[in-house]
Amino acid sequence: MSSDEAAYQDLLVEFDSPVLRITINRPEAGNKFRDLTAIELADVLRRFRSQRELRVAVLTGAGDKFFCIGGEHDPFDSYDYGNVMPIVDVYELIDSVPKPIIAAVNGYAVGGGNVLHTVCDLSIASERAQFRQVGPSVGSFDAGYGTAYLEETIGRKRAKEMWYLNRKYTAEQALAMGLVNEVTPHAELPDRVNEVIDELLGRGPQAIAGLKAAFSGRHTGIVGQARMAHDLLLTQYLRTEEAQEMSRSFRERQPPDPTKFWT
Repeated sequence: MSSDEAAYQDLLVEFDSPVLRITINRPEAGNKFRDLTAIELADVLRRFRSQRELRVAVLTGAGDKFFCIGGEHDPFDSYDYGNVMPIVDVYELIDSVPKPIIAAVNGYAVGGGNVLHTVCDLSIASERAQFRQVGPSVGSFDAGYGTAYLEETIGRKRAKEMWYLNRKYTAEQALAMGLVNEVTPHAELPDRVNEVIDELLGRGPQAIAGLKAAFSGRHTGIVGQARMAHDLLLTQYLRTEEAQEMSRSFRERQPPDPTKFWT
């Protein structure tokens, strides 16, 4: 598929089957996300889920300095909660779309940007990347994905250190604590991401989907259970002799033939 960059204001998006490439395109603002950015991210992630030919997504930031340095909040009295698409919805989509999403961390990942890469399935970092949570130092916090997933990723003590003390961590320090999967020379980041994509494309997509659902199952509750059951129904059960025989017998108003599926 061809590039679809013109469809979005805050994102550069390439639907290059089988890979979806998403770039937060606000380098002049540190690639911060605002309401529009979140709305667009949510839209493109839903499209990623629905298009079967797309198998892997990559998320990065424009330029050579910033991956994403968090949220750019509008004045509190301007919020219309009937229309605003909070970034939490984007985190949820990243976590629930049954396809792998790679964060290509090309620079600073701060605040919500650190959360953004943490909720992705894999994080590949440039040697120039730096990581930080700044909430308490700027009068903010993330008591949802930003704490729970960070704790699972780097451990309780490290996560509290990162949130309470607001220190900066280099790419190598992030690798040592398990915050990223690997670190690569800055100029080689795109090529290394493509190598990992090639590995993922050689794996069974349904198996990957099942694994992703399992990893997120404890957090998604009944929503995750329903999604897994629905996908199982569509991809496997409806193709079985049992389902086909029960459908046939109902349609023809006849008792089902038990030899079709009972042993």
